[in-house]
Amino acid sequence: MLNPLSHPGASTNVFITYSAGKPPMFGDYEAQRHWQEITFNLPIKQWYFNSSDNNLQYWGLDYPPLTAYHSLLCAYVAKFINPDWIALHTSRGYESQAHKLFMRTTVLIADLLIYIPAVVLYCCCLKEISTKKKVANALCILLYPGLILIDYGHFQYPLLI
Repeated sequence: MLNPLSHPGASTNVFITYSAGKPPMFGDYEAQRHWQEITFNLPIKQWYFNSSDNNLQYWGLDYPPLTAYHSLLCAYVAKFINPDWIALHTSRGYESQAHKLFMRTTVLIADLLIYIPAVVLYCCCLKEISTKKKVANALCILLYPGLILIDYGHFQYPLLI
């Protein structure tokens, strides 16, 4: 069994699942990569149905459609950078440091464009609370270690769901 504490890379790797890098499922990273593969290569009407191109037993797309569109958007960028990352069938189990960096970058961009503005707007709209407390609330939410570790370590994009 892989000792997550000895895994090289970011400190978030402490929390990467033990199935990372191991067939047949390869872990959470592979789930997100595979969803990019499926959303890019299959018509929308096939995303949630079992077929020879979309084995639902192998990380079937099980998030809401908005999340699937996020995977599709990431897949378009991935295709531009390296088409092998999302090649239908042949990319199963694909892992590289470059792709992991890409995935973590997509998390950061999604957080910058969607999550952080939403938190700031929410905290600004709090009534009957001082500006200092609004800032403190925003910082507590934005710097919560659990979400940071899940977002960047497991590639789960929970802040978008």
